[in-house]
Amino acid sequence: MQYLLDADWVINALAGKRDADTVIANLSDSGIAIAATTVGEIYEGAFGSPDPVGHLASLRTFLSPFQVIQPDDSVIERFARIRAELRRQAQLIPDFDILVAATALEHDLEVLTFNVRHFARIEGLAIHQLI
Repeated sequence: MQYLLDADWVINALAGKRDADTVIANLSDSGIAIAATTVGEIYEGAFGSPDPVGHLASLRTFLSPFQVIQPDDSVIERFARIRAELRRQAQLIPDFDILVAATALEHDLEVLTFNVRHFARIEGLAIHQLI
């Protein structure tokens, strides 16, 4: 496993936008995972849609090839450490983003995100950049 999907990549891939679907297809042989917190984040969007049942079915089909990484004690501890450091620097970002970063760092994964501005605040985090 080399990559970790952020919610924005899933949303853009399903919409066929920003080359996300192409990049995911190209990187899939290297291994792509998704954090359980990200799954929750995109499921929330499905429940807010006009057709939650259909939207959830599409999401489940899309997500089926990816390993879902559950947060364990090491991820949660890293989350707390990152959050405390960002708070000290007055640079807090959303908790889900911190959990994604903590998951990526604990599992030595590169984050696939379009939200580079937030994730760049986290020291040592590898972020996939579209060229």
